[in-house]
Amino acid sequence: MMTKKLISLFCIMMVYGSAFAADNEISVTQSGATANIDLEQLGSGNIIGGLNSAAGNLTPFDLDGTSLTLDINQIGNTNKFLGDIWGDSVTGFFEFDGDSNTFTIQADPTNTFGVDNSNYNVDVTGSTNTMTLDTGTTALAATLDLDWIINGTGNTLDFDINYDGATNYLDVDGDSNTVNFTGSGYAGGYFYLDQTGSSRTFNVQQLSTQDNDYLKVISIGSNGTVCIIQNDQGTSTSC
Repeated sequence: MMTKKLISLFCIMMVYGSAFAADNEISVTQSGATANIDLEQLGSGNIIGGLNSAAGNLTPFDLDGTSLTLDINQIGNTNKFLGDIWGDSVTGFFEFDGDSNTFTIQADPTNTFGVDNSNYNVDVTGSTNTMTLDTGTTALAATLDLDWIINGTGNTLDFDINYDGATNYLDVDGDSNTVNFTGSGYAGGYFYLDQTGSSRTFNVQQLSTQDNDYLKVISIGSNGTVCIIQNDQGTSTSC
């Protein structure tokens, strides 16, 4: 692991050096168990890539392995956190402070490891941020613990979980926020949405096949639209 750390540090230093007059970019590739990775970017227009990378076309942000710990801090505006996480027992701490930031992450999209027993904590402070998280493929997110804390206005959260006993807690404070959530799979899941603010939009679907899903919503505010569908293999419905 020492060699991998030295290589990662060397790459980061080279990226910073080449981007001195522009924005900062970090490209990380990690393969192996029990890695502990901490990345922090201060300022605006920075990228941790790569899924859908732009700017200098950097790739990849690619973590493979089990028992990984990933700590991300991006402080500023128009930053991007993009990439793929492949592995079981992944602990993620993702903090974003600023406006118009983008978070787009896939967790084990092709069923390489199974993405079991993972714990993600996402903390966002700011407005007009776009957050996209897809976790698991076919009922693989066993005992996932996902927690969101969002403070700001005009944010959009779009996330999918293939349930396998997963729990999902979302705390949103601010006006004009949008939540799009789909939970599917075969072992049921729990979603608790606690929201304060006006002109909100909720689109929630829990679609665990022939299993039990649980949903709790506490919403305080005026105006907005709410669509909630629970369907365990019945007739297709929509709002």
